[in-house]
Amino acid sequence: MTNNKKENVAASSVLAGFTLTAGKFVVGLMTGSMGILSEAAHSLLDMGAAIITYFAVRVSDKPADEDHHYGHGKIEAFSALIETILLFMTSGWIMYEAGKRLMTGDIEVEATWYAFAVVIVSILIDFTRSRALMKVAKETGSQALEADALHFRTDIWSSTVVLIGLFCVLFGIKGADSVAALFVALIVIKVGYDMGKRTFDVLIDTAPAGIAEKAREILKKIPGIIEVESVRARAVGPNAYIDALLVVGRKLNAEALHDLTEKSKAAVRTELPEAEILIQTRSIQLSTETIVESIHILGHKHGFPVHHVTVDQQINKRYVSYDLEVSRSLTVKEAHAKATEFETLIAQELGEAVEISTHIDPSDDQSLESVGVEAVESEKIAREIQEAMKHTPKLSEAHNILARKTGEKNIVTVHCYADPNMSIEEAHDYATKLENFLTEKKEYHIGRAVVHVEPLLR
Repeated sequence: MTNNKKENVAASSVLAGFTLTAGKFVVGLMTGSMGILSEAAHSLLDMGAAIITYFAVRVSDKPADEDHHYGHGKIEAFSALIETILLFMTSGWIMYEAGKRLMTGDIEVEATWYAFAVVIVSILIDFTRSRALMKVAKETGSQALEADALHFRTDIWSSTVVLIGLFCVLFGIKGADSVAALFVALIVIKVGYDMGKRTFDVLIDTAPAGIAEKAREILKKIPGIIEVESVRARAVGPNAYIDALLVVGRKLNAEALHDLTEKSKAAVRTELPEAEILIQTRSIQLSTETIVESIHILGHKHGFPVHHVTVDQQINKRYVSYDLEVSRSLTVKEAHAKATEFETLIAQELGEAVEISTHIDPSDDQSLESVGVEAVESEKIAREIQEAMKHTPKLSEAHNILARKTGEKNIVTVHCYADPNMSIEEAHDYATKLENFLTEKKEYHIGRAVVHVEPLLR
């Protein structure tokens, strides 16, 4: 709908330009008025500019494609630049002809009624077309339509000057017509310069005034962003494209980082709906980051899953220990090489005054397929678990017992209750004790047991 509105108003400008050009040329030749002929030349170039604008707005709203990743918006700026060049050409011709007439005195002008009529009608048409074009230009952000509107607006000013010149001719001041033409040329040059500067700024990606600063202020207010390192902006047609580099803490995982960037984009779009924003991030280590967090971050970053990280310090030396999970299919040599690689990364992060001990923990590196066990076997496992509960009296009421089979071994999960005021460390120890008892009993055929402890609330 927006594109149709732009095309319709641009097409009406072409028709208006043709009507004005034809009328002014005929009357200018009939009366010999340099002012009217200069206006005719001005309108002719305006008509050419309107034709360029019409085709520009038809193309500019096309969506991005494989060859134009940012869309086709800049074609409007290119169109406006061509129109600006045409304005300067018009001004040059007008100034040359008017100056020649004033210098040679070869001035024959008839101030007829139809000369006045064509200029007055021209002012009325220019006024209506300028308003219509500028209205749609503001609604759509179209630079090409804005340039066209300015052309019609300059026609109003220049036609007014020509009208004054014709009145002067009525009173015998023949040179007034050529002087009026010079004023027209100066007006056109001023408007052309202003439009050309704005257009050239778009073509060389000059940042739209104030938009980068506003985006920076919006981003600074978002929790989780430590610093807005840089913001760049450029205009493409009616839209602004913003690139922002944000500094964040490296403790953020991928999902949290994604949420932060999406929140940042939404905040900018709320305040600047015409903007398309691209967010990049740079992670840094915060002063609040603990050594344990640093080791977990290193493991996640370089693909070394670790747990049970402990850090202690004596005098000027730190001691770090942790469990490093590796595939159970590795040899001792291969697993040790991975452990050494990670220890090197930790030493680089923490410095030389650190003693590192790695416990290599074999684990499955892929998910397993399981099947349910038969009812008879499931009941047998449930009885065995109830018997095993006697060895951990601090845990009670085994429930939600589920058994699955992977190959020849069973995997068992069981829920049980503990004192809600018991420390989680103590509860974990009891759960581990129960798990070990179940897996060590060979007759149970349990390859792995997972015990979930819940607070006893009654």
